[in-house]
Parts: sequence; structure tokens; C-alpha cells
Amino acid sequence: MRRVFYGWLIPAAFLLPAWLLVGWAVFRAGGWAFLWVLFLAIPVVFIGQLVLTMLVRARGTVRAERAVSWWDVLGFSVWHLLIISLGFFDQAWWASAMIVTIFVGVGLLWLTLWQLWREAKPGRMVMYTAEGVAYLPPQPAEEAQSARAEAVSDPDVFVITEKREPDAR
Repeated sequence: MRRVFYGWLIPAAFLLPAWLLVGWAVFRAGGWAFLWVLFLAIPVVFIGQLVLTMLVRARGTVRAERAVSWWDVLGFSVWHLLIISLGFFDQAWWASAMIVTIFVGVGLLWLTLWQLWREAKPGRMVMYTAEGVAYLPPQPAEEAQSARAEAVSDPDVFVITEKREPDAR
């Protein structure tokens, strides 16, 4: 399921705005709805979906596993279903569905930023292996110092330091 959503994110940027235009035509929403679809909904959904997709794909775990997180599956499912519901243009609930869609879209943006920030914290390293992804904990300072001292005491390691001569002016 997570891999399916990974593959769905790019086509969704094209198909969801197209659905809004098709829904306007099929359900005879009217002239004002056409202006809303053409000048506001299609660009916002297209650009928003592409930005969210890039934020999701910027995470190392997503690229390594070629699968989104379960939080992404939940967030994009809700957002996409709300966008699809907007394409039906039912006057009874359309305005409230649009408001909820906007809030869910903003929430999804914060969710993707939070996940990206959480993975990009300093001191957290990711190792990609054939079996999957492993997180390497940060090395304590005293262990790092002893590892450097051990490398210097190794006879096969040459440490060359630059010696500067005073200016002869």
C-alpha cells in the first residue's frame, strides 16, 4: 500500500485537477464554478500536490524504500478523497467540504515538513543496506577521540601537518 502511494503521488498532480474540470462539466456546476475550477482549484491542487510530493520524496527513508510512511498514506488519502468529493459540486455540502479540504491540505503540508525535519536532525545518520534502512546513533565524543588517537598510533597511517614559516618581509 505504501509503495502504491509512492507511485501515485506524481500522477495525482495531473489527475486530480483534471477530475475537477471533468466534474464541473458532468455535474453542470455553472459559470462561477467554472471560474473557480479554472483559476483557483486546478493551479492550487496541481502545485500543492507537486510541492507535497517533492517534500515526501526528499526524505531518505522514502527514497530508500520507495514507499511513503503510513502517516503519508493517511494524510494523502483524506486529502485526495476530499478533492474528489469537490468534483461532484453538490451545493448541499460543497462549501464545507472545500473548507475542510483546505485545512487538511495545510495539515498535510505541516505533516510532511515535520517528517522531513525529524529525519534530517543533526546527529542522525542513515545507512542504506540491501536489507533496508538502518539508523546509526551518534558517536559519543570520547569514543570519537579514542578512535582518532588509535588511527594516529597505527604505523600504516601517516599524518602530515603543514608547517608555516614566518613572513620574510
